[in-house]
Amino acid sequence: MPAKRYYCPVEVTVDLIGGKWKPVILAHLKEGVRRYGELRRLMPDTSEKMLIQQLRELESDGLVRRTMFPTVPPRVEYDLTEEGRSLVPVLTALYEWGEKRSARTGLVIQAP
Repeated sequence: MPAKRYYCPVEVTVDLIGGKWKPVILAHLKEGVRRYGELRRLMPDTSEKMLIQQLRELESDGLVRRTMFPTVPPRVEYDLTEEGRSLVPVLTALYEWGEKRSARTGLVIQAP
């Protein structure tokens, strides 16, 4: 099977973090380690199925690390890998642009 071809570096980035929820998950994880329940509360408009799927893809792509602790009930934490942390400047730029855009257009960003 031939390797996937890219014709612009932006394609590489969008292929890994594209979509509605992956950048949001990464933005929350750039703030520190999060448990699954925390992510669910921070992202009330995403379904459990979607969040799990996106986390698995990010883990498979080497951007997110999943750590499971042998407790009852099981405790699972997510954090950025070194490769994931290399996206922090990109995520920060997206965050700041979103803040400025919302201020210019009167959009209200609600805390969950």
